[in-house]
Amino acid sequence: MFTPKYPPQDTAPAVPSPAPTTDAPATTTPTPVPASIPAPAPVAPVSNRPTVQLTPGSALALAAGGGAVVLVVGAVLVSLLLAVAITGVSVALVAVILRLLVKDLHNHR
Repeated sequence: MFTPKYPPQDTAPAVPSPAPTTDAPATTTPTPVPASIPAPAPVAPVSNRPTVQLTPGSALALAAGGGAVVLVVGAVLVSLLLAVAITGVSVALVAVILRLLVKDLHNHR
């Protein structure tokens, strides 16, 4: 499932290299240069992967699933924020009570 899927190898035939000649005559006359022909534009390879086509029903299901994910993530974030707020209020309340107790101890001496 998690292994990569590579596209199939290129099946174009290999171009053979020209055979070297051993008895090439030495010529002093320059050979004519043929007119250059422009190379054809490269063509994009055809993909073997199937295309995904969304029907109205599947698009609706996809939108509903996305909306559900947004609602769940929002609820989790709001609950975390609420937990932090409640903890902060609790710590502040304990700090005020401890401050009053320490002040009361110092006043009775």
